[in-house]
Amino acid sequence: MIPKHELVELATQANLQTHVVEKDYVLGWLLAGIHQHTAFHKTWVFKGGTCLKKCYFETYRFSEDLDFTLLDSSHINKEFLLASFAEIAEWIYEQSGIEIPADRMLFDVYANHRGSNCCQGRVFYKGPATYSGKHSMPRIKLDLSADEIVVEDPVTTPVKHNYTDSPEGGISIRSYSYAEVFAEKTRALKERTRPRDLYDVINFYRRPESRELAGNVKFILTKKCEFKRITFPSLADLDLHKEACASGWEEQLEHQLLVLPPFDSYWIELPAFFSWLESLETALVSQLPAIPGQSEGETTTVLNDSGMPIFRTLDRMRFAAANRLCVEIDYRKENGQRSTYGIQPYSLRTTKEGFMILYGVVLPGGEIQSFRTDRIIGATVSRQSFVPRYSIEFIPEGPIRLSARQMTPTSNNPPTENR
Repeated sequence: MIPKHELVELATQANLQTHVVEKDYVLGWLLAGIHQHTAFHKTWVFKGGTCLKKCYFETYRFSEDLDFTLLDSSHINKEFLLASFAEIAEWIYEQSGIEIPADRMLFDVYANHRGSNCCQGRVFYKGPATYSGKHSMPRIKLDLSADEIVVEDPVTTPVKHNYTDSPEGGISIRSYSYAEVFAEKTRALKERTRPRDLYDVINFYRRPESRELAGNVKFILTKKCEFKRITFPSLADLDLHKEACASGWEEQLEHQLLVLPPFDSYWIELPAFFSWLESLETALVSQLPAIPGQSEGETTTVLNDSGMPIFRTLDRMRFAAANRLCVEIDYRKENGQRSTYGIQPYSLRTTKEGFMILYGVVLPGGEIQSFRTDRIIGATVSRQSFVPRYSIEFIPEGPIRLSARQMTPTSNNPPTENR
């Protein structure tokens, strides 16, 4: 088991409570235990918000529960689940030292509105930072359902678990495909209009790997809506629940993020999202031009997907770019002069000389400026949102990686280099 100070340090850097990061750590090992169990290896399909965080997107909100679609309905059985998870708990303890007491496991089987059995489980744990005794341990909730349609074949994906005790060979899990998670989240947004569903859907829409997926997502979503016997989602459906969604925005999301973006910065993108989904227009991100560079031969730079963001200076700016938030940077020029700039972060590029350059729009004037990253002393993510003028290349690409693009400076609005 990793030492407590590792979690405390990560939590401090990510501006989160230690118990949130500890749960992320335990979730990784629980997924490892589920995947190695012979009964679950191919029949349990991971989905939901935690799937996004652990399988697809690094710079993302932390999540707390595990959602699975079960391809074998006989697994919705209390006795079977208790016995199987006791075996999983024993394996996890042997591998990591995390305690998951078998006598504290709970599995409640119930019938949904269509009369099909589902299950809600709770497992309690004692990790590196858990102070509580056996009867007040933190818990992880599991939502299990066999009453779902899986349109695309499940995929085996690596689980992001960037802790020092990550097992050799890493952790993997069977999960929904990228497009199917997107479609499932959109269906959930229609049915529940929860803040976390809005956050997830808009983040999907903004990402570069979603640009060409509108038709695929729409096809999967149509199948899921037909199966659930609900109408295809529309903006009018969501408008009815805007006030309730806004009121829960801070309560549901603030503890899961480095900085919480304003609610309106997400809600305002719904009309464009639905136009994209209906293939009335291409994704916003693909309509915007790249921010002009300062020299020929620059290549777009994408930071390594480290799994658990340690929120170094560049990680913070990447988080801000993904969430359309401005950043205040502390910068030392070549002559030693130290200045503070408020910027909209757009791109990270590497020059032919090997320098890594951050491009942004400086506020309040709106001019494009470049900053050598080795001269950036620190960065603070603000709560001020922005509407992009250029494509945000800073967003790390998750399951699909694009090749580096050669960037050629344009004559319009050339950037100012901060020396």
